[in-house]
Amino acid sequence: MIVFHEPSEVPAGFGPSVVAIGKFDGVHAGHRAVLGRARVNAAAGGAKVVAVTFDRNPLALLRPDLCPESLIGVNQKLQLLAETGIDATMLLRFDEELARVEAREFVERFLVDALDARTVLVGADFRFGRGGAGTPDLLRELGAVHGFQVDVMGDVREIDGGRRVSSTWIREVLAAGDVATATKLLGRPHSVWGEVVHGLARGRDLGFPTANLSPGLEGFIPADGIYAGWLVDEGSADGLRPGIRYPAAISVGTNPTFDDVHARQVEAYVLDETDLDLYGHLVELQFVDRVRGMAAFDGVDALVAQMTADVADVRRLLT
Repeated sequence: MIVFHEPSEVPAGFGPSVVAIGKFDGVHAGHRAVLGRARVNAAAGGAKVVAVTFDRNPLALLRPDLCPESLIGVNQKLQLLAETGIDATMLLRFDEELARVEAREFVERFLVDALDARTVLVGADFRFGRGGAGTPDLLRELGAVHGFQVDVMGDVREIDGGRRVSSTWIREVLAAGDVATATKLLGRPHSVWGEVVHGLARGRDLGFPTANLSPGLEGFIPADGIYAGWLVDEGSADGLRPGIRYPAAISVGTNPTFDDVHARQVEAYVLDETDLDLYGHLVELQFVDRVRGMAAFDGVDALVAQMTADVADVRRLLT
């Protein structure tokens, strides 16, 4: 997948294209339905498929008091979009300059001149341009002028309750530790991504050495607790990406048994591995199921016994 950051990076003659526009936070099942529809439309006309999105939620600039925490970071978003099979993503920096662009100018600069859009897919609540003045109806009017059609996509909803699949719903279930439901809504396990750094080495002393992720990790951190999941080794920061996948017991929290860790930590014990050196590597931790909540134990022996039981539960859940 090609990544553009501004219209000037798009080569002449790149289009025609089918464009899907949105925040794509989480690249969840609803987003995948939109991109799947775009791929079908593009195949019929021999066009390229392009996602137009932003490096942050526009509310982070416009209304930070209302801006929710993102489900994924920029690196995660680009990787997940690439996995959908689209041809390109235009990742725009949402800053004061972009926020001032009028709706008509946005369409002409980004969709028409740069991407030669023939079909544009948006959600019913899509807004664009200065002050959010652009609506799907305005987009249709401009499409009639510039030669593209607009497809307003309906929501993807659960079969039983009818609730719309959304980033808000996914944040709710993750905040409750329900990563299994998040997997269903995302169409993949929820994950965090970051560099492995040195910790207190307490896990190694207890017989369960862990890979500690940097506080600057990407991705929404679920509720404190112990989880069954996978550690995917993306390699060192020098560019190596071996992509090795290991079963792992993932811990989220502050280690209340010792009461000397004041910031939430995310760490993972790779099952049956005691000499694995991941320091400096970029890793992805994929959450499959929750084993239990975080708790304080009466001494080291009780903690080790529980960790042993946790590993057995993780092994069972992953097989």
